[in-house]
Amino acid sequence: MKKISLVLPLSGTATAAVAALLFSPLFAQASDFTDSAQVISSSPIIERVREERQDCSNVPPPQAAPHRERSFAGSIVGGLAGAILGSQVGQGRGNTAATAVGAVAGAVVGDRIDNRAPQQQAQGPAPRCAVIESSREVVKGYNVVYRYNGRDIATTMPYNPGSRVTVGVSLIEEQTPLAASRDYR
Repeated sequence: MKKISLVLPLSGTATAAVAALLFSPLFAQASDFTDSAQVISSSPIIERVREERQDCSNVPPPQAAPHRERSFAGSIVGGLAGAILGSQVGQGRGNTAATAVGAVAGAVVGDRIDNRAPQQQAQGPAPRCAVIESSREVVKGYNVVYRYNGRDIATTMPYNPGSRVTVGVSLIEEQTPLAASRDYR
Protein backbone atom coordinates (compact mmCIF):
# COMPACT_ATOMS: atom_id res chain seq x y z
CA MET A 1 0.00 0.00 0.00
CA LYS A 2 1.47 3.36 -1.05
CA LYS A 3 1.51 6.38 1.29
CA ILE A 4 1.54 9.99 0.02
CA SER A 5 2.68 12.94 2.13
CA LEU A 6 0.65 16.13 2.17
CA VAL A 7 2.42 19.32 3.29
CA LEU A 8 0.33 22.45 3.99
CA PRO A 9 1.44 25.90 5.26
CA LEU A 10 -0.63 26.87 8.31
CA SER A 11 -1.15 29.90 10.49
CA GLY A 12 -1.88 29.66 14.20
CA THR A 13 -5.67 29.58 13.74
CA ALA A 14 -5.39 27.59 10.51
CA THR A 15 -3.24 25.01 12.32
CA ALA A 16 -5.97 24.49 14.89
CA ALA A 17 -8.69 24.30 12.22
CA VAL A 18 -6.77 21.81 10.06
CA ALA A 19 -5.77 19.79 13.11
CA ALA A 20 -9.42 19.60 14.19
CA LEU A 21 -10.39 18.50 10.69
CA LEU A 22 -7.56 16.00 10.38
CA PHE A 23 -8.13 14.53 13.84
CA SER A 24 -11.84 14.10 13.21
CA PRO A 25 -13.13 10.50 12.84
CA LEU A 26 -13.05 10.91 9.07
CA PHE A 27 -9.24 11.12 9.11
CA ALA A 28 -8.63 9.04 12.23
CA GLN A 29 -6.24 6.68 10.44
CA ALA A 30 -3.77 9.40 9.35
CA SER A 31 -0.79 10.23 11.54
CA ASP A 32 -0.44 14.01 11.49
CA PHE A 33 2.20 16.40 12.79
CA THR A 34 3.42 19.95 12.21
CA ASP A 35 6.83 21.17 11.17
CA SER A 36 8.31 24.49 10.10
CA ALA A 37 9.70 25.56 6.74
CA GLN A 38 11.86 28.44 5.56
CA VAL A 39 10.10 31.12 3.50
CA ILE A 40 12.04 31.77 0.27
CA SER A 41 9.88 34.66 -0.98
CA SER A 42 6.68 36.46 -0.09
CA SER A 43 5.16 39.05 -2.44
CA PRO A 44 1.90 40.93 -1.88
CA ILE A 45 -1.09 40.43 -4.19
CA ILE A 46 -2.24 44.01 -4.78
CA GLU A 47 -5.63 44.97 -6.14
CA ARG A 48 -6.53 48.51 -7.19
CA VAL A 49 -9.93 49.49 -5.79
CA ARG A 50 -11.86 52.40 -7.37
CA GLU A 51 -14.14 54.42 -5.14
CA GLU A 52 -16.62 57.19 -5.89
CA ARG A 53 -17.94 59.68 -3.39
CA GLN A 54 -20.15 62.72 -3.68
CA ASP A 55 -18.78 66.01 -2.38
CA CYS A 56 -21.40 68.70 -1.77
CA SER A 57 -20.85 72.27 -0.63
CA ASN A 58 -23.12 75.28 -0.26
CA VAL A 59 -22.40 78.11 -2.66
CA PRO A 60 -23.53 81.57 -1.54
CA PRO A 61 -25.95 83.40 -3.87
CA PRO A 62 -24.45 85.98 -6.21
CA GLN A 63 -23.79 89.35 -4.61
CA ALA A 64 -26.19 92.19 -5.41
CA ALA A 65 -24.88 95.02 -7.52
CA PRO A 66 -23.36 97.81 -5.43
CA HIS A 67 -25.84 100.50 -4.42
CA ARG A 68 -25.59 103.50 -6.71
CA GLU A 69 -26.17 107.16 -5.88
CA ARG A 70 -29.75 108.44 -6.09
CA SER A 71 -30.52 110.34 -9.24
CA PHE A 72 -32.77 113.42 -9.37
CA ALA A 73 -33.17 113.32 -13.14
CA GLY A 74 -36.26 111.08 -12.89
CA SER A 75 -37.88 113.43 -10.38
CA ILE A 76 -37.24 116.47 -12.56
CA VAL A 77 -38.47 114.86 -15.79
CA GLY A 78 -41.48 113.31 -14.02
CA GLY A 79 -42.34 116.65 -12.35
CA LEU A 80 -42.21 118.50 -15.69
CA ALA A 81 -44.33 115.86 -17.42
CA GLY A 82 -46.85 115.89 -14.55
CA ALA A 83 -47.01 119.70 -14.59
CA ILE A 84 -47.65 119.78 -18.35
CA LEU A 85 -50.41 117.17 -18.06
CA GLY A 86 -51.90 118.88 -14.98
CA SER A 87 -52.03 122.26 -16.74
CA GLN A 88 -54.33 120.74 -19.35
CA VAL A 89 -57.01 120.18 -16.69
CA GLY A 90 -59.36 122.83 -15.34
CA GLN A 91 -59.44 126.65 -15.45
CA GLY A 92 -58.23 129.40 -13.12
CA ARG A 93 -57.31 128.27 -9.66
CA GLY A 94 -58.29 124.67 -10.57
CA ASN A 95 -55.78 124.78 -13.35
CA THR A 96 -53.06 125.98 -11.01
CA ALA A 97 -53.94 123.28 -8.44
CA ALA A 98 -54.02 120.58 -11.16
CA THR A 99 -50.62 121.73 -12.43
CA ALA A 100 -49.16 121.53 -8.87
CA VAL A 101 -50.69 118.11 -8.21
CA GLY A 102 -49.48 116.84 -11.62
CA ALA A 103 -45.95 118.14 -10.91
CA VAL A 104 -45.80 116.43 -7.48
CA ALA A 105 -47.28 113.15 -8.75
CA GLY A 106 -44.96 113.19 -11.81
CA ALA A 107 -41.92 113.84 -9.59
CA VAL A 108 -42.80 110.89 -7.32
CA VAL A 109 -43.43 108.53 -10.23
CA GLY A 110 -40.27 109.69 -12.06
CA ASP A 111 -38.16 109.19 -8.91
CA ARG A 112 -39.50 105.66 -8.37
CA ILE A 113 -38.83 104.67 -11.97
CA ASP A 114 -35.35 106.18 -12.09
CA ASN A 115 -34.17 104.92 -8.68
CA ARG A 116 -35.82 101.53 -8.48
CA ALA A 117 -33.67 98.81 -6.91
CA PRO A 118 -32.72 95.83 -9.07
CA GLN A 119 -34.79 92.72 -8.38
CA GLN A 120 -33.09 90.71 -5.66
CA GLN A 121 -34.05 87.15 -5.10
CA ALA A 122 -34.02 86.19 -1.46
CA GLN A 123 -32.30 82.83 -1.67
CA GLY A 124 -30.10 80.97 0.72
CA PRO A 125 -26.93 79.17 -0.26
CA ALA A 126 -27.42 76.73 -3.14
CA PRO A 127 -25.95 73.23 -2.79
CA ARG A 128 -23.49 72.25 -5.51
CA CYS A 129 -22.36 68.63 -5.73
CA ALA A 130 -19.59 66.85 -7.62
CA VAL A 131 -18.68 63.15 -7.90
CA ILE A 132 -15.05 62.56 -6.92
CA GLU A 133 -13.35 59.38 -8.09
CA SER A 134 -10.34 57.98 -6.31
CA SER A 135 -8.47 54.70 -6.22
CA ARG A 136 -6.38 52.94 -3.64
CA GLU A 137 -4.33 49.78 -3.51
CA VAL A 138 -5.45 46.94 -1.25
CA VAL A 139 -3.33 43.90 -0.33
CA LYS A 140 -5.53 40.84 -0.96
CA GLY A 141 -2.97 38.25 0.17
CA TYR A 142 0.58 37.04 -0.43
CA ASN A 143 2.17 34.70 -2.95
CA VAL A 144 4.55 32.66 -0.76
CA VAL A 145 7.28 30.20 -1.77
CA TYR A 146 8.69 28.08 1.04
CA ARG A 147 11.26 25.27 1.13
CA TYR A 148 10.37 21.99 2.85
CA ASN A 149 12.55 18.88 2.66
CA GLY A 150 14.54 20.37 -0.23
CA ARG A 151 11.47 21.21 -2.34
CA ASP A 152 10.21 24.71 -3.12
CA ILE A 153 6.44 24.89 -2.68
CA ALA A 154 4.30 27.86 -3.81
CA THR A 155 1.05 28.82 -2.13
CA THR A 156 -1.17 31.84 -1.45
CA MET A 157 -1.69 33.08 2.11
CA PRO A 158 -3.95 35.82 3.51
CA TYR A 159 -1.05 37.42 5.47
CA ASN A 160 2.72 37.91 5.22
CA PRO A 161 4.15 34.85 7.01
CA GLY A 162 7.57 36.27 7.85
CA SER A 163 10.71 34.13 7.59
CA ARG A 164 9.16 30.76 8.55
CA VAL A 165 5.81 29.01 8.12
CA THR A 166 4.26 26.17 10.06
CA VAL A 167 3.38 23.27 7.80
CA GLY A 168 1.02 20.43 8.56
CA VAL A 169 2.26 17.04 7.40
CA SER A 170 -0.25 14.28 6.88
CA LEU A 171 -0.24 10.84 5.31
CA ILE A 172 -3.00 10.02 2.86
CA GLU A 173 -3.57 6.42 1.87
CA GLU A 174 -3.74 5.77 -1.83
CA GLN A 175 -7.11 4.23 -2.67
CA THR A 176 -7.01 0.92 -4.50
CA PRO A 177 -9.96 -0.77 -6.19
CA LEU A 178 -11.82 -3.09 -3.83
CA ALA A 179 -11.60 -6.14 -6.12
CA ALA A 180 -7.83 -5.81 -6.51
CA SER A 181 -7.25 -5.68 -2.75
CA ARG A 182 -8.99 -9.01 -1.99
CA ASP A 183 -6.82 -12.05 -1.80
CA TYR A 184 -8.75 -15.21 -2.75
CA ARG A 185 -6.03 -17.84 -2.04
